[in-house]
Amino acid sequence: MTARYARVVVDSRLPQLDRLFEYRIPPALEGVAPGVRVRVPLRGDRTAAGYVVEVADARAWEGEVADVEAVVSPVPVLRPEVWALARAVADRAAGGAADVLRVAIPGRQARVEKAWLARAAEGAAAEAAEPAATEGAAEPTASPEPPEPDAPPEPDDASAPLLPGLVEARRKVALECAGGVAEVPVAGGGTAWVGRWAVALAGLARQAVERGEQAILVVPDHREQRQLRLALEAAVGEERVVELDARQRNPERYAGFLRCVDGGGLAIIGPRSAVYAPAADLGLLVVWEDGDPLLAEPLSPWVHARDAALVRQGQTGCALVIAGHARSTDAERLVEVGFLEHERVGAHRVRVLPTALADDGRRVPAAAFHAAREALAARPVLVQVARPGHAPGLRCGDCGTRARCAACGGPLGQRTRGAQPGCRLCGRLAAAWRCPSCHGARLVEVGRGSTRIAEELGRAIPGVPVVVADGEHERLTIDARPRIVVATRGAEPIADGGYGAVLLLDGDSLLAREGLRVAEEAVRQWATARALAAEGATVVLAGVIGPTVGALTGDTTVPFAKAELAERRSLRFPPAVRTASVVGHPDAVAEALEALAGIEHLDVLGPVPAEGAPGDRLERAIVRFAYADGARVAGVARGRVLAAAARPRKPGAPPRLRIRLDDPEPFDGL
Repeated sequence: MTARYARVVVDSRLPQLDRLFEYRIPPALEGVAPGVRVRVPLRGDRTAAGYVVEVADARAWEGEVADVEAVVSPVPVLRPEVWALARAVADRAAGGAADVLRVAIPGRQARVEKAWLARAAEGAAAEAAEPAATEGAAEPTASPEPPEPDAPPEPDDASAPLLPGLVEARRKVALECAGGVAEVPVAGGGTAWVGRWAVALAGLARQAVERGEQAILVVPDHREQRQLRLALEAAVGEERVVELDARQRNPERYAGFLRCVDGGGLAIIGPRSAVYAPAADLGLLVVWEDGDPLLAEPLSPWVHARDAALVRQGQTGCALVIAGHARSTDAERLVEVGFLEHERVGAHRVRVLPTALADDGRRVPAAAFHAAREALAARPVLVQVARPGHAPGLRCGDCGTRARCAACGGPLGQRTRGAQPGCRLCGRLAAAWRCPSCHGARLVEVGRGSTRIAEELGRAIPGVPVVVADGEHERLTIDARPRIVVATRGAEPIADGGYGAVLLLDGDSLLAREGLRVAEEAVRQWATARALAAEGATVVLAGVIGPTVGALTGDTTVPFAKAELAERRSLRFPPAVRTASVVGHPDAVAEALEALAGIEHLDVLGPVPAEGAPGDRLERAIVRFAYADGARVAGVARGRVLAAAARPRKPGAPPRLRIRLDDPEPFDGL
């Protein structure tokens, strides 16, 4: 029997193992096919898990070839399109493909696989029996028309028809969605309120599903995912919607993943990892609110969902939509270079009132109180604040020193009035706190958190219920009864019919932070809250002056994004250019910078001392380069990381060199 060979990607974080390894398939071993999980030997007595990428009849490696040890599962979970995406994304980020696959493919669930394999066998048997059953059968004289399937209920008409033909024409669009809420029918009867943006994107997904293709829709977190799921179920039917989310129970998530492997017309939704979902016939790829930091992968190789979507679109040619209530500078760059078309949909008629803080320093200006009292006659009112808790910060009442945790150095705060002070980072209580500067024990509150502002509003507007929505008090929806909802940014619930007024507080403290994207992030968060207002509602923006105000008071945020991008371009800051942070031992950093020096239009900031473990002497440099040079920079960077990894180091010691492309951290303090 002719020997056959499997090329396997090994599940390892070691950069030197980031390649395909060739193994012989033993004649007695069945089930070795592209995409299946296997166990293979490594050097010595070690074994590793991996995925079969290719099966071939001829050898590509001339050296000694070991045998595949076992087939862990016969289910082809690594689809060809996912492998191609993982390899390309990893190469773009100078990382390892196995790290991407760890995000893309959920852990195996044996019972779920068993049920899936049984259904697949039944389907294959039915297909094989169908020709035999019909052979020789008489042709019927009349064939009644099959009944039409029950059509899914039509969603709210807030945005239909939206960009008809977008999927068929394979358009690439930067979509700015106006705000507002819409009512959609839900399975089993009744209705639910969602953002109009969700109805709009569901309409786009329907174009792909009706063509028998898949649509992948990526959202930042479970709040947006819930809204989009309800809108999609109304648009395409519950049976055509698949959720892929790490918050799901493991069997549920794996069953959804295998449903994607089956193919057919599907709408696939989830957080950033959903961009890697199996989809052999991908018709549409959507990234919602691409400026949200939650879409940036926190693990190596740190790939943003938007960047992975751009790579996948280039491989598949599918329609691409980068959408949001506010235009990100990254999406605006893609419009200006001609890669994306600009589109705006919907209309949301609200009145935005920018106000300075009152002379007496009150956090809620008089105009905001007036708007709230008027709206509370019929609807709820949303109050967006910066921080949760009672007092976000504490300081020494004698010398004014900021109170910090004695264990970790984090800031102290109070969750509720009269509560023991505790660390906002590690959670440790600080009942016996003493000021390290003057040894005083008296603490003074700094700032107002969500619960404190809720208390103050309850006293200022008596007789009106006040509820808090933040990380500790999660609320996804509220009804239309008049009440005050105090919410931290990103935790705002949807109100049935929309809010009668939206008060955006703490704008001055939000803009006072340091960071390259502070103003851009503020505009995105304000636009998200404004979108929850009812038609004709008043939106009060408190404590903000300058050009940032125009982004919220105008009909579009595009001029603001253009101005931000122009300033970044003049300074050679992202996203006008790409960057890479080079961190490691001084000699390794110097060697990496020397290897990169030959690339044209590349400049280096630093190196400067970097933080590390006690006793480690580390340096960090920032490399800036053009997008056109990205592949070359990534290749050189990966080569230097491999060279550094090959050098001996003490067990448990950090890598001698780490290079992260598109690292936002160095610019957070600008």
